[in-house]
Amino acid sequence: MGKIKVIAAVGAVAVVLAAGGYWLSRPAVIDPAEVAEAEAAIALTEFPETVLWGDTHLHTDNSIDAFGFGVRLGPEDALKFARGDEVTSTTGIKAKLARPLDFLVIADHSDGLGVMRRIYDAPRIAIRDETLRRWYDMMHESPQQSARATAELISAAGAGTLPEAMMDPERREETATDIWNDQLRVLDRYYRPGKFTPLAGFEYTYQPDGNNLHRVVMFRDGIERTSKVLPYPGLTEEIGGLFDYMDAYEQATGGKVLAIPHNSNLSNGLMFELTDAGGGPMSAEYARRRASREPVVEATQIKGDSETHPFLSPNDEFADFGKKGWDIGNLTLSRAKADPMYAGEYLREALKRGLSIEQRTGVNPYKFGMIGSTDSHTSLATGDEDNFFGKHTGNEPSAARANAPQNLGTQVGRFGWNYLAGGYAAVWARANTRAEIFDAMMRREVYATTGPRMVVRFFGGFDFTDNAFEGNWVRAGYKNGVPMGGELVDGGKAPRFLVSALKDPDGAHLDRVQIIKGWTAADGTAREKVYDVVWSDNARRRPVNGKVPAVGDTVDRAKASYTNSIGAPELRAVWTDPDYRAGERAFYYVRVLEIPTPRWPLFDALRFDMTLSPEAVDDAVAQERAYSSPIWIGPPAR
Repeated sequence: MGKIKVIAAVGAVAVVLAAGGYWLSRPAVIDPAEVAEAEAAIALTEFPETVLWGDTHLHTDNSIDAFGFGVRLGPEDALKFARGDEVTSTTGIKAKLARPLDFLVIADHSDGLGVMRRIYDAPRIAIRDETLRRWYDMMHESPQQSARATAELISAAGAGTLPEAMMDPERREETATDIWNDQLRVLDRYYRPGKFTPLAGFEYTYQPDGNNLHRVVMFRDGIERTSKVLPYPGLTEEIGGLFDYMDAYEQATGGKVLAIPHNSNLSNGLMFELTDAGGGPMSAEYARRRASREPVVEATQIKGDSETHPFLSPNDEFADFGKKGWDIGNLTLSRAKADPMYAGEYLREALKRGLSIEQRTGVNPYKFGMIGSTDSHTSLATGDEDNFFGKHTGNEPSAARANAPQNLGTQVGRFGWNYLAGGYAAVWARANTRAEIFDAMMRREVYATTGPRMVVRFFGGFDFTDNAFEGNWVRAGYKNGVPMGGELVDGGKAPRFLVSALKDPDGAHLDRVQIIKGWTAADGTAREKVYDVVWSDNARRRPVNGKVPAVGDTVDRAKASYTNSIGAPELRAVWTDPDYRAGERAFYYVRVLEIPTPRWPLFDALRFDMTLSPEAVDDAVAQERAYSSPIWIGPPAR
């Protein structure tokens, strides 16, 4: 790797105007030593005892697209909302989380960080460039025109045809530094170790030909280290450059950083390829680098669910969740989806590909854990169906949003009801601090949910007994096995698993707990199987041809309600793989399904006394779910 300047250019878009800065007054300066002292005062538990809930993918008005679509809430509003304060949304609606989050990553786009706000806030007389003045006028005319101005700016950045006033690299770096450091100061000011943890981050937004290869980049560190770099550009810089940036940051500062791929479902097969970035056979070196830099992947969010797809998993009756509208093309709908693309997009298939690559090279590039997050562009981290504030400000609660076309640009083919309410990241950590949350992600002791806060535990080992849930079974799980995200060395004995799922205290009962297995067979082919491990109402639900019947449906569509008269509040089991074969490489992860519940369009229909389109009605009930990180088994590492 060549020498890299740690202070990286912020990308193709940044601007300094004569007046109209973002902050009216700078946030108070926080002494990093005080932050370190507060962190050190937090006692760590013997092992992770509490699950922490957060969102690692939230956009504020510092994101070029979020501002262009109308959001006027900044990083401070986002932090207030996430920690439980009431805020007023951009469209004037009072908003508050019934249950605050434990942590938040503000992940604004690195390209054009804060640029739309800078143009918007400037006195018009100070803007001499004709194109910049036209964009200024469009943003002040209407939300629709503001969105068009944003699209023009992003297109010009990608084509390298930005106005000359925006191209001075020295001014770009100065502007980006101001915005980035102001945000870092806000994060430190709201950091309350043990109670609420903001983490620094940004979104790297690489999308060749509209194919989504985005990552959220998340730091372990506070302003003392993170202020030494600027967010890395994504519009024109390939993934190898991002990994170089991450290496350089750690070498220069002693800090730590990771990347989280998201919306692989919109990559048209490019996110989890069998080749390296240049299209050649994947080497052990490339596989090792990718695995070390991307320990977790976003499995579910507003723009669809990326666990698996019916084309890839035809025997999985639950594989169609969150697919409608999202499996028709890439992010920008500039290219339609073809069946062969799915294998490079969905996480279950990527995990299987990882086993195959490991068999050939000795290294698994796709040994990742799973989390969920929102990707909301409203500054509001809402993942609940009854409190969904939309993808962007134009999609905040209204009588029109469920039925209206919601385009990521100017394309047609996706509608409001196609959006999921979001997802959350669940982290098993020893304390609510930056270091503990980051380290849990590095060891993959995390799981994804589509919004509900069910509590999921998953341990793998060889010596768990049938009465393993007696006594302090969690301590025994750590002592005698590995938690989710861990690895087992194959010794010729079938692995046993402890799995426990508790319903969201404020949510729906559970339908079933499944374990999904993927493995490489003796002939080298990758295979998968879904096992129903434990399910509710088992006295009346006997498996038929190996399948557990549906749990039922209590949803009252007219009232957007359901009852917990079916399902179970808790499900747990000790399970042994009945199909284990010595020497095979395999992974196992847990999928927990709730009973059917209303989706957000039904709540909108009730709230605004509106009629949903037939398509929205057809997709208005779903079984929310959780995905654990896998546990792997295989021969000793080479």
